[in-house]
Amino acid sequence: MNALLILLVILHVVICVFLIGVVLLQQGKSADLAGAFGGQGSQTAFGPRGAANLLTRLTTWSAVLFMLTSISLTILMSRTSDRSVLSGIKTQQSAPKK
Repeated sequence: MNALLILLVILHVVICVFLIGVVLLQQGKSADLAGAFGGQGSQTAFGPRGAANLLTRLTTWSAVLFMLTSISLTILMSRTSDRSVLSGIKTQQSAPKK
């Protein structure tokens, strides 16, 4: 169970880095200078809309995988650890004041 948790955390971090990279690679709509004057961005390798569609699909799938790994980590952590943040702290119960 511990190896599964470590593998899931590593996968989650890789997906996070990939998602950040894909989002940063995207351009806004008409973000270049040619877009301000109505020109189409023809300098991309996939054509004017091909790169946007590829990056949009990559963003969507990486976001779905990010959500699935987040939910899986939450479920796995709730089942494997019965610890709390305050589990190591001893509390003193005092008598109520009269």
